Amino acid sequence: MSPRRSVAEALGTRTAILDRSVAVASTEGLEGLTIGRLALDLGMSKSGVLGHFGSKETLQLAVLDRAAEVFRAEVWEPAQPAQPGLPRLRALCEAWISYLERGVFPGGCFFVAAAHEFDGRKGPVRDAVAALFDAWRERLRKEARRAVKVGDLPAGTDADQLAFELLGVVMALNHAIQLHHDPEAAALARRAVRARLI
Repeated sequence: MSPRRSVAEALGTRTAILDRSVAVASTEGLEGLTIGRLALDLGMSKSGVLGHFGSKETLQLAVLDRAAEVFRAEVWEPAQPAQPGLPRLRALCEAWISYLERGVFPGGCFFVAAAHEFDGRKGPVRDAVAALFDAWRERLRKEARRAVKVGDLPAGTDADQLAFELLGVVMALNHAIQLHHDPEAAALARRAVRARLI
């Protein structure tokens, strides 16, 4: 076997482990990930799974990174071509709502679930979840500030408040979809977003 092929196979195995881990963690939480469960699901040995990550915490951090890649592809990339400011903020919110409406992750928003799981804890996983939320909130604030600067939003608009409210709307949407299976939830979320982004 050539070194190039063995590296490609190792990357393929790592990707398969991460994809399965994201699916499991989406519904059962990051703490629900066990090396034994993943080995069984993937037809691998425990040492084979562990060899790619070294520890459960390292696996959890890698799963967060993989989930963030999916989120970027589903929410940021479709909105990125929109004009900066209000058009992009609207496109971000639409892509964000669509991501939940389409059930990209089987357990709803991966990051809302991870935040509930780790918000009262300490450690690298909690810090990584917080950093992802901080980065997303800053993206919303940045687009809001741009919209104010060019006059698309009123001069007195508080970008921090607007980002907080948009996060609240989408977290409520996630709750309504996951807990109540509310078929009207996405329409309600879109209405709430439109009301704030007139």
